[in-house]
Amino acid sequence: MTDVMRGTPSTRGLRGRVEERLGRGNRSPLGLWFWEIDRVLLLLALLLIGIGLVAVAAASPASAVRYSDGSRSFAAMYYFWRQALWVVASIPVLLVVSMMPTLVARRFALAGAAFMLLMLAIVPFVGEEVNGARRWIGLGVMNFQPSEFLKPFFIVTTAWVLSLRARDPDLPLFPITLALTGLVGGLLMLQPDFGQTVVFVAVWVTMLMIAGTSPRAILALGGVGLGGIVAAYFFYGTARARIDAFLFPDPDKAMTDHYQTDMAHATITGGGFTGTGPGGGMVKFKLPEAHTDYIFSVIGEEFGLIACMIVALLYLALVVRVFVKLLDEEDAFRLLAASGLAVQFGLQALINMAVNTGIAPSKGMTLPFISYGGSSMIALSIGFGMLLAFTRRNPYLKRSPYSVRLNGK
Repeated sequence: MTDVMRGTPSTRGLRGRVEERLGRGNRSPLGLWFWEIDRVLLLLALLLIGIGLVAVAAASPASAVRYSDGSRSFAAMYYFWRQALWVVASIPVLLVVSMMPTLVARRFALAGAAFMLLMLAIVPFVGEEVNGARRWIGLGVMNFQPSEFLKPFFIVTTAWVLSLRARDPDLPLFPITLALTGLVGGLLMLQPDFGQTVVFVAVWVTMLMIAGTSPRAILALGGVGLGGIVAAYFFYGTARARIDAFLFPDPDKAMTDHYQTDMAHATITGGGFTGTGPGGGMVKFKLPEAHTDYIFSVIGEEFGLIACMIVALLYLALVVRVFVKLLDEEDAFRLLAASGLAVQFGLQALINMAVNTGIAPSKGMTLPFISYGGSSMIALSIGFGMLLAFTRRNPYLKRSPYSVRLNGK
């Protein structure tokens, strides 16, 4: 009876080792990281990654059939197994980056931003052309998309520049970040990639508002942004075609201009509220990019609209959690960097879900941690790792120096 209550020696040994490694009294780097990290945010990320694996498994047969031809044939679960490998590679990246001190994470982001800007500049010349755009550099085992990696590095770099106002209010920070964002936007439009340009600009404007930029300047930027969208409509043929297909659908062009959005709507509503069940979806076989851009629709068909709402709530919970965490943040850099990264995750998810539900024009935007893709998965892991690093809190800092334990120690 005593052994049962106290546990066997092996059980006590295992429990002792866990307490020793992760107990509050542990001052090792791993122990400090475990108690400083926001474990709720980490859990939300792991839940989204797990949901992504299930969703890619559901979409993989449809994509395998679509991309198989006379010269090559993909196994039904080809994309699932590849995604599983990327997840195995990405989670350690996420955890390692989350362990970085703030100064190290900032230097890492600055170096990464410089390198990815260089890669972004050479993409139009050496990149692989897919559907009329050059956005990827082929590396054999995967297609490397510099813009995906640049997003978190750009956000942290911009946060660092804007945070310098606390040291010197006279620094021309707005023009500096405007020039940086303009450079990134110009390089993206050379590919062209209008959707990613919108994400970069939107996150930058959000960070400006958080940094306390005057409302007049924000309104002026809104006017310039509206002018940019109008200019894109007239001078960027792909954007014009997608906007026209969204606003003025032509029944005679149902198989060309708005086929993707029509199939996405048919897929996401094909399973009703509860779905057809795993592997039961049939409309997904008519859906282009079922494993990437339109994976949210596959979730709707096989697991139901209720599952889609749960996924949307997980993204909302992630963003809300970050901003609640930042309410008492006093460091300007950490505040701007963490809020910018959270906005990027939320905005990218919102755009993808809006396209899949038919309330926004078609745009090649992946669903964070859920869509298939090695480049996207690793880049998102780096970004989320930095988000976890910037939201870490020492639980002992707010403890009163006059408090004592009951045992007198």
